[in-house]
Amino acid sequence: MIWRAILDAVFPAQCAACNALGSALCATCAPPMPAFSVAHPGLRVVATGWYDGALRTAILALKDGRRDVAEALGARIAPAIEPGSLLVPVPTTRARLRTRGLDGVALVAATAAYLANATVLHTLEHRVGDTQRGRTRDERLAAHGRFCAREPLEGRACTLIDDVCTTGATLTDCALAIRSAGASVTGAVVVAATKSPTSWR
Repeated sequence: MIWRAILDAVFPAQCAACNALGSALCATCAPPMPAFSVAHPGLRVVATGWYDGALRTAILALKDGRRDVAEALGARIAPAIEPGSLLVPVPTTRARLRTRGLDGVALVAATAAYLANATVLHTLEHRVGDTQRGRTRDERLAAHGRFCAREPLEGRACTLIDDVCTTGATLTDCALAIRSAGASVTGAVVVAATKSPTSWR
């Protein structure tokens, strides 16, 4: 904690959207707002905003490896998480982990869990090293079986955590993997969701 305070003093956080000092995502650019439900077949999904403007800029900064942004986004989703929940972050691919040096969604989940008195379980992994980025909507929706759980999960109730939800295919696939391992899925909490209604089925 002392070292963190020193680092914050020497290298103060800078808003990913407007570059103002003091926060990785300032309240002026992305005011806190109550989480809202987004349509998803078979899964309760809540988001803290739409994937545009400052929130989109922050998520892209997260994908580029900004740890401070991960913490800011974790604080943003924490109020939407039930105390005592078991949070399962959607994992990044090994290739992206090597490139970025961190798993942004895992860090978001860690901060949210700390603030919400929840627990993080890193159980999901990619079966293959592919990604949804660059795929068409139909290709995203058709992708199944990309994830598996590392361990049996009988009797557990899990909440998925992700940064952004576009078609909902990744959450569907992760929920399938968790249920196949014997657990239930209470829902998912994401930082942002796309606005287009044609993105969802």
